[in-house]
Amino acid sequence: MKQDDDWQKRIEELEIQAVFQEELLQSLSDTVARLQQTLDLQQAQLRLLYQRLPDKNEQQGELFDPANEIPPHY
Repeated sequence: MKQDDDWQKRIEELEIQAVFQEELLQSLSDTVARLQQTLDLQQAQLRLLYQRLPDKNEQQGELFDPANEIPPHY
């Protein structure tokens, strides 16, 4: 009987551990999905900025030179 109780207790512990691991896996999956959405948004914003950069320079009639750019806080 003691051996059956030990096996039962061990099975219960493994089931509990499996539930915790499933919850952790779901949480990590959700985090990765949120990070992917953030990355997609940032990439879209970067593409938009790159598209606007040539437009700005064409309006000014000169090539883009980072040395001539004034930071926004000046």
